[in-house]
Amino acid sequence: MNIIEVKDLKRIYYAKVGVLRRKVKEVLALDSINFSVSQGELFGLLGPNGAGKTTTVKILTTLLTPTAGQACVLGYDVVREAEQIRPRIGFIFGGERGLYWRLSGYDNLVYFANLYHIPPDVQKKRIPELMELVGLKGRGNEKVQGYSRGMKQRLHIARTLLHDPEVLFLDEPTMGLDPVGARELRQAIKNLQVEKKTILLTTHYMFEADAMCQRIAVINYGKIVALDTPTGLKNYVQDLSIVEIEVFGIPSEAIQRIQTLEGVDMVSIENRDQKQALHIHSSDGSGIVAPVVSTLQNMGLRIGNVVVREPSLEDAYVRLVGGEI
Repeated sequence: MNIIEVKDLKRIYYAKVGVLRRKVKEVLALDSINFSVSQGELFGLLGPNGAGKTTTVKILTTLLTPTAGQACVLGYDVVREAEQIRPRIGFIFGGERGLYWRLSGYDNLVYFANLYHIPPDVQKKRIPELMELVGLKGRGNEKVQGYSRGMKQRLHIARTLLHDPEVLFLDEPTMGLDPVGARELRQAIKNLQVEKKTILLTTHYMFEADAMCQRIAVINYGKIVALDTPTGLKNYVQDLSIVEIEVFGIPSEAIQRIQTLEGVDMVSIENRDQKQALHIHSSDGSGIVAPVVSTLQNMGLRIGNVVVREPSLEDAYVRLVGGEI
């Protein structure tokens, strides 16, 4: 059974641009996208900032109406039957808002449980269970203002689960977290699958989608450019090898020259402190190393480590969205 159904969904925004002569510009946020999420699935929506991920989540959570197309959650239309959907879903947007910092974590959950009209006897059992589920056991009596950002995000998840929703929408929940906090939050999300929750997770972190999601839709400029399992997406770049070369200061001219070499599919750069990592996608494997190194040396550039590796989900993502990361 499909819990979420999206058919030809489109959303257009109108924005005013200009200073003196202001004009109305049409922005196509979603361009007729289609996908479905089955019961108990952890489905990922992966894409760069501004790709349309949050717009999709806002439509599915009945916070925004689509311009065209249809979206259904739990068999209900998000526009015509929003009242039937809202009590059965939960959603979290990245950030720290929505909690009362001067209250303890436990008292926050009691407050929101009362808003959901959850009986006190149910609260006494459910709140400790949720605190343990999200990794906050023993921290419930501490004020939220003393929580780390990761702890606040995990408390958000506990708050979202108070009314036992069937579907969860998590919009970039690890955004801005330190590595430890992000890891703890990812573990809390994985724990939800034990309860057979259907989860739609948006992110632009490739490793996060790879580690957590059963299927992933890659969205770019409002269009879904690929939809598959993490393994299936990696197979999209199975014909490539990735050459990583550390370079200390590389001009745009050098990148243009490398891009013209035979066997080079794509070139991208990752900044690493005082140096850059040149990522070269090539079907020639290690055979492309010599001409690339020769090109860089002929331009007087200093080279560090050279590594040839198998492609990852990140490499598939870069190929799919045209180098935007």
